[in-house]
Amino acid sequence: MTLPLSDRKSRRSPKTYHQNLISDAAIQCGSSFSGAVFNLSTTIVGAGIMALPAAVKQLGLIPGLVMIILCAMLTESSISMLVRFTRASKSSTYSGVVRDAFGGLGRNLLLLCIIVNNVGMLVVYMVIIGDVFSGSWSEGVHYSGVVEEWFGQRWWSTRPVLLFLTAILVLVPLASFRRVDSLRYTSALSVGLAIVFVVITAGIAIVKFIDGSIVMPRLMPKFTGLESFWKLFTTIPILVSAYICHHNVHPIENELQDPSQMKAIVRTSLLLCSSVYIATSLFGFFLFGDNTLDDILANFDGDLGVPYGSFLTDIVRVSYGIHLILVFPIVFYSLRLNIDGLMFPHAIPLAFDTQRFYLVTTVLMAFIFVGANFVPSIWDAFQFIGATAAISAGYIFPAAIALRDTRGVATKKDRLLSWFMILLGVSCSTVAIFSDLYSVYNSSEAEVAEKWA
Repeated sequence: MTLPLSDRKSRRSPKTYHQNLISDAAIQCGSSFSGAVFNLSTTIVGAGIMALPAAVKQLGLIPGLVMIILCAMLTESSISMLVRFTRASKSSTYSGVVRDAFGGLGRNLLLLCIIVNNVGMLVVYMVIIGDVFSGSWSEGVHYSGVVEEWFGQRWWSTRPVLLFLTAILVLVPLASFRRVDSLRYTSALSVGLAIVFVVITAGIAIVKFIDGSIVMPRLMPKFTGLESFWKLFTTIPILVSAYICHHNVHPIENELQDPSQMKAIVRTSLLLCSSVYIATSLFGFFLFGDNTLDDILANFDGDLGVPYGSFLTDIVRVSYGIHLILVFPIVFYSLRLNIDGLMFPHAIPLAFDTQRFYLVTTVLMAFIFVGANFVPSIWDAFQFIGATAAISAGYIFPAAIALRDTRGVATKKDRLLSWFMILLGVSCSTVAIFSDLYSVYNSSEAEVAEKWA
């Protein structure tokens, strides 16, 4: 294949590398509005939905649902600013507009944040896939996976083997597509499976409420001391992580037939995803109350006391496990693109270099697979990612670009919103990190006291 002139020049210029990532095929065959909505929605509705009911349990129903809506509004504002400043700087990527504002150092810091966020998310996806099909442990209790329930304990039903087979047979082939629009059909299916999860959860909750086996959940947070108050702030990173999609906005926009539709695509996707999040959090917490686990899928490990309960719980877990398998390549696409841009800034675009494409893909898949076998809890992973990389990529960098305003396009509203996002991001991250450290310290002291008692 003969490379276009712009792509051959990108060997010499790291600045133009990311501005020439769109291949001739992508230009000639642009993606549709619906395809872009599904791809962006799939980026958003990943594993975060599984931790939201636990976040609402911490906050209480009313504050929890309000925070989900506010995070959606703040995300829409940050993406809108990011797209406007990208066009003003004549860039085609997130890293390009950051480079325009802060130079190479800023670009590299952003790429590191996106890489940490995406690697963390993909590890969490694999953890939940393992939980669904192989089973999990929580507070010393074993929750069986669907494969273990159907076939019993076999060597091939163990977590490492199942994750390895899933990675080799499904994830690697899906992650080998070189255009994000090639995943539009799997993205549509993944969104549909997420809706199936919501509908079944809502149906079970309503049936159990009618027969009186569950009661109204707590509307407000429960305070048992200073630690419980500070623990409320640990939910902010969870909520932020659930909406992070900034890293895929530009790849999706670059393949659009009409890039001016991007604003409407973002709003449509956020409306769809917020509706799914609200319904999941409402009915999930409604169904399980204070017994809601960090990964709500673990609550669906047996008969819930409704007709065909075991069958429905299997559908819930399998459908969401497949949903995450289909989400995986969308997030992986952005991860591979950004890590290649960080490591090979002077090389030709990744889509044109087959050897480098498969090398980066193989190394990343191996790293994610190993990580998924060592992460103890998705709540811990979400808190760390959300309090650091996710808040930085989602709020702090877009706000800093607007305040820097190298192109003179920022409005007074942009500046006020930017200061708010930075203060919110920094304060919530700091409190969440210290709250986690405080909890770990108290747990360690309790274990020591119990040991010497």
